[in-house]
Amino acid sequence: MAKAVGIIEVFGLTAAFVAADAGCKAANVTLERFDKNKPAKAETLPVPLLVTVKFRGSIPDVQAAVEAAKEAAKTITDVVSEYIIPNPEEGTEKMLHLSGLDKN
Repeated sequence: MAKAVGIIEVFGLTAAFVAADAGCKAANVTLERFDKNKPAKAETLPVPLLVTVKFRGSIPDVQAAVEAAKEAAKTITDVVSEYIIPNPEEGTEKMLHLSGLDKN
């Protein structure tokens, strides 16, 4: 059975690092690569870059990590979205390893 994945999207890289740190300290999880998204009309956002943090582990651990990450991110900027996938299918597993931060 695949590990659950928790995804949280936040405004800015600093908030992402703070969220990742809090999530990893709160539960027995690992991180996948961060991802980024610069949406249309980014200049109207509090920070013009959205960063996705992805936690892996058991469902309860992922839930705890996402909750801790949300609270931490809110001290820096804010949370755009969150979602927990209890049992990702094979195609989703492949997508978790992609990252726009690796590209110029």
